[in-house]
Amino acid sequence: MKVDKELSQNNREESMSVTAKSLVTGFAGGLIWSTLGLIMYFFSFSEVAPRSFVLRSWNTAEWTSGWLGNVLSIIIIGLLSLISAFIYYGLFRKVNTLWMGAAFGIVLWVIIFFVLQPVYPNVPDLVNLNSYTIVSTICLYILYGTFVGYSISYDYADTVKKDEQQKEN
Repeated sequence: MKVDKELSQNNREESMSVTAKSLVTGFAGGLIWSTLGLIMYFFSFSEVAPRSFVLRSWNTAEWTSGWLGNVLSIIIIGLLSLISAFIYYGLFRKVNTLWMGAAFGIVLWVIIFFVLQPVYPNVPDLVNLNSYTIVSTICLYILYGTFVGYSISYDYADTVKKDEQQKEN
């Protein structure tokens, strides 16, 4: 039986590249986990809100503490998360394990809360944060790192597997 190459079911759609998928994953991860960070702030699981990092550190206008400031902060964090996803893609895309993503999240937390803390005057020093803020934000960053890291690694491994199968056929 001859296969008709003109049939639409036989034509494979061109999918996004792994790099593009990684950037989309990073943006989505930034949106999702910064929204969860805002929810944690509203329910007093954390002393710091996402707006404390991206808006309130440089702009003290009244609107930055309202809903517009929260939404804009979440979008900015989503955009900054593109950088994080690109770094993960460049360094760890071949490591297909949840633990690398969790470790990546912990490293990001250390960078944000310890190394870059002087850049954020509205965020208390690490020694002045209460224990539930420290624990909840570490958990949030671990979840973010796991989401972004494992998604990127899985997409990369899946793409490599599909490419190998195509070469065999």
